[in-house]
Amino acid sequence: MSRFKTKKGKGRPGINTSSLPDIIFMLLFFFMVSTTMREVTVRVKQQMPEATEIQKLDKKSLVSFIYIGEPKNTKLYGTNSRIQLNDVFADVDDIPEFIAKEREARDEADRKFLTTSLKVDGSTKMGIVTDVKQELRKSGAFKINYSTRKKVERNR
Repeated sequence: MSRFKTKKGKGRPGINTSSLPDIIFMLLFFFMVSTTMREVTVRVKQQMPEATEIQKLDKKSLVSFIYIGEPKNTKLYGTNSRIQLNDVFADVDDIPEFIAKEREARDEADRKFLTTSLKVDGSTKMGIVTDVKQELRKSGAFKINYSTRKKVERNR
């Protein structure tokens, strides 16, 4: 006579789901860390001019953007071209402070590689762009880039 009886026809054991919450939280954490959100809400119209010779920037983290164009909300801001620095409209006199803040936000070794990209609407007059470029020169921001669209060549 045996004390332990074995049951025959037991079937397969169930799947162990004890580590499932750990895996789900690990995936959630990964996507939260690796996802980048839009940093700036563009408040000016952006119909970029077309260009045939385009180069991509190497490090987008070292680029500061200045948006110039007609405001999207013309009832509130008018129809004249405006300058947007980050999320706010600014004047030409605010550019040196903007450049100083952008430099302070970067590592000291990367400050000399900082590029200022001008995203200018195609219908914007050059007078405001020239004023912005003059202020950038006074601030010591000599690396200036114009953002454009690639020109699509159509076959005739």
